[in-house]
Amino acid sequence: WLCVEKRFDNEQRLKLLQFVTGTSSIPYEGFQALRGSNGPRRFCIERWGVAESLPRSHTCFNRLDLPPYTSYDMLYNKLVIAIEETSGFGIQ
Repeated sequence: WLCVEKRFDNEQRLKLLQFVTGTSSIPYEGFQALRGSNGPRRFCIERWGVAESLPRSHTCFNRLDLPPYTSYDMLYNKLVIAIEETSGFGIQ
């Protein structure tokens, strides 16, 4: 979370929340009240992929899949690309 706390501005934090959960607002009761497709579902981070990959999310499960990046800067840059360059499912 150091990357999110220290380098992200509030707009980027909201975009990250939306990228992972599908919503840009935190429930009134806090993160413990996040819900998924089958009821309560915690925000979680899983290791996935290779360092060259972008992060991916599963909004139904409030899950962020992060590749094993080799540096803090790489993590920051890949997260920014993921949250700034994505929107929805891409269905036409």
